[in-house]
Formats: sequence, C-alpha cells, structure tokens
Amino acid sequence: MKHLLLVDDDHYLINLLSSYLLAEGFLINSIDNVPEALGLVQKNKPDLIITDIMMKQLDGYDFIKLIKLDTLLSDIPIIFLTAKGMTHDRIKGYNLGCHAYLTKPFNPKELLAVIKNIFKNIDLLQVKSKSSNVSNTYINVQFMNLFTFREKSVLNLVLKGYMNKEIAVNLNISLRNVEKYISRLLNKTKTRNRTELVRLVLGKYL
Repeated sequence: MKHLLLVDDDHYLINLLSSYLLAEGFLINSIDNVPEALGLVQKNKPDLIITDIMMKQLDGYDFIKLIKLDTLLSDIPIIFLTAKGMTHDRIKGYNLGCHAYLTKPFNPKELLAVIKNIFKNIDLLQVKSKSSNVSNTYINVQFMNLFTFREKSVLNLVLKGYMNKEIAVNLNISLRNVEKYISRLLNKTKTRNRTELVRLVLGKYL
C-alpha cells in the first residue's frame, strides 16, 4: 500500500482528499504546515507528497527545496496543488523538482490519474534498473543513432517519468512540439505508447 503525505492548511480540502484517496487504497497522513511535515517525512518517509504552495511560515516552495537538499528524501515525488496558476509559478515549481502541478479547483480524478502515472513509471524503472540509475547508464550506440539530439533529450525525460507539460517546461519548448517528438520516438521504435517505449529503451540500457 502506497503512503501519501498531504500538506495543506485548508482543512476542508485535506479531509475531502484524505477520504477520496483512502477509498482508492492509499495510506494517508495529513498535516497543515511545513515544519511539522518535514519532521514527519524524516521519521516516516512517504512514497509521494501532495502539497499546497501558499502556507504560513514556510511555503510549498521552501518545502520542496528542503526535501531536495536531503539525499535520503530527494527521490520522493512531489505534486503541487495550488491556486497559484500563473505560468511563472508552474515553471518555478518544475524547476525546483515537482513532478506535477495542479491548479485549484481541480478534479480529484485527475489527481488520482497523475498519482497512478507517477507510481507506474517509478515501478517500471525499479523493475528494470534495480540498483542502477537510469540516468547513469548508456544505451548502445546503434540504437541511439536512431534519434536526433532533441529526441534524445525528450526520451531522457520520458524515462525519468516526466509528463508532457514537465518536458515542455524543462526543455523550453511548446507542448505541441513535445507531442511531436514523442510521436517520432514511437514511430522510430515501433512502439504504441509511452509504456512500451520505456520498456524497450530500458531493455537497451540494461
């Protein structure tokens, strides 16, 4: 059972989300401030953190910075749920290392889909790489020669579990171009979807 930590000072929202995610089979802890959340994370590392940005004292940006500074915690996926929906806010969140950014109000089903997608990609990487870090392995030269430099850049982020919006922000390209590059990757590898693409490429890595 996956352990999720919810961090938000909106108690009504936290109660709703806790009930919804519990019903979906997750183990839930919730807290309303960053200092206590940090203490909780260090005692009992969660599989994923869902956090608001605008909170008293330390905010969500401070939270993710502190998480990323701790090598034992830096691999925890983080999802931002926030009313701060401006483009520069999202870019800041992605640059700090969040995996997804949902603007309030949001559909809980979308949040659930994002959570499942993150875990699916993490599980896929763990099964294939075990103790190896994908970013430090090498695909054989013949296989990599299929791709252009930009396609390789997109592929690397796909392997890390990034979604299309995150890829667009990280590479400073449009979402439409990301979709175009992923379509090219699928065509060149004769795969039908991202999951098959990741499985094929990991097979070439290891």
